[in-house]
Amino acid sequence: MILIGNTVITDDIKDKNFVCNLDKCKGACCVEGDLGAPLTKEELPKMKEIYPKVKPYLSKEGIKAIEEQGEYIEDWEGDYSTTTIDEKECAYAIYDDKGILKCGIEQAYNDGEIDFMKPISCHLYPIRITQYDQYDALNYDRWEICNPACDFGEKLGIPLYKFLKDALIRKYGEGWYSELVAEIESDGINEGNGGTQL
Repeated sequence: MILIGNTVITDDIKDKNFVCNLDKCKGACCVEGDLGAPLTKEELPKMKEIYPKVKPYLSKEGIKAIEEQGEYIEDWEGDYSTTTIDEKECAYAIYDDKGILKCGIEQAYNDGEIDFMKPISCHLYPIRITQYDQYDALNYDRWEICNPACDFGEKLGIPLYKFLKDALIRKYGEGWYSELVAEIESDGINEGNGGTQL
């Protein structure tokens, strides 16, 4: 594992290759699972703030779900996530002309309508962060639907931490990321803990 400041990073993040391959998976992570994308408490007011400008990008079903359930939902454990359609598809997901699921929030951001790209959990996926009192644990979340991304990453030779460079910098800053790269590229990394969940 790698220790940087108040973060603990599993070795998988440096060892595994990964590049999203939307032509293969069709954005399945936006529809699979029993909850929407995890949200931080800091993101909750932002979800309310951006909704009027994101709404024109969304499907009728997504709008209906959000206006019935709210811009986000709280689960049985007190955690927050994006609203879903029938407890499956993220209400903010939209299909493009190739049938690929994309993020309506991100489309609004790309068009300059809002200053919030998308929830950090989406930007960082397949890294999932577990917050503890003293530190954040960064783990690689293995999911069968991402097998094409693993294969594509292997083909291109791009490790997960490089694929997610922008997301990691968004979350922890340039200095943190530079330190991560320095740690990985140095000879001081302990091998052998690869698949350990933190």
